[in-house]
Amino acid sequence: MALRLTQPTAADLRSLAQSGAKESLTYAPVGMSAMAAPPTGYRLDRWSRTLGTGERCFERAVDAIRTWQVHRGAGLIVCADGPPAVDSVVAMAAPLPVGWIEVVCRVVAVVDEADRFGFTYGTLPVHPEEGEESFTVSRTDDGAITFEIVAASRPRQLLARSFSPVARRLQAAATGRYLAAMQSAVDAGG
Repeated sequence: MALRLTQPTAADLRSLAQSGAKESLTYAPVGMSAMAAPPTGYRLDRWSRTLGTGERCFERAVDAIRTWQVHRGAGLIVCADGPPAVDSVVAMAAPLPVGWIEVVCRVVAVVDEADRFGFTYGTLPVHPEEGEESFTVSRTDDGAITFEIVAASRPRQLLARSFSPVARRLQAAATGRYLAAMQSAVDAGG
C-alpha cells in the first residue's frame, strides 16, 4: 500500500502498474468473488443497482465498465492500458480525507456475453486488502439492466488490519461512488 500526501502523477501510476506486472496476487484461490461463500477469514459483500431497461442502457453500462468510467466517475485516477483484459494490471489512486492511497490490481476474469459484461480484479502487493472485486452488468429477459459489485476481501496490511472499521467504511463509500458513477454514465445522453 502506498499512501501519499499529494496526488500521484500519471507517470507515478504507470510505474506502479509496471512493477505490479511482475508481482503475484496476494490471495488464493482466484475466483473467490464468484463463490457462494468466501474462504475462511474473507468477507463477501454484494451490492447491486437496477439501472434501467433497454439496449441503450445496456450499451452505456458496458461502455462505462470497458472504459474504466465507473472507477474514474467514483473519483479514482486510473492507469490502465485499455479495457479490462485477463492479466492486465491497473494502478489506481483514491483520494482520502488527507492525501491519496495507491492500489494495484490484476484482472483475473472477464465476461463478455450477449447479456452480461464485466470483469474481476485481484489484489497485488500495493493494496491494503487482499482478495477480489468484480464489476458486472447484466440484462434480464424482460430487458432490466442491473449493475452488481461483489467483493471477497480481508485486510492485509497492518494499517488496514489495525483500523479495520475505518477501512470498511472507506470501502463502502467507494462502492457507493461506483454505483452512482455507473448510474450517471447510463443516464448521460438521455
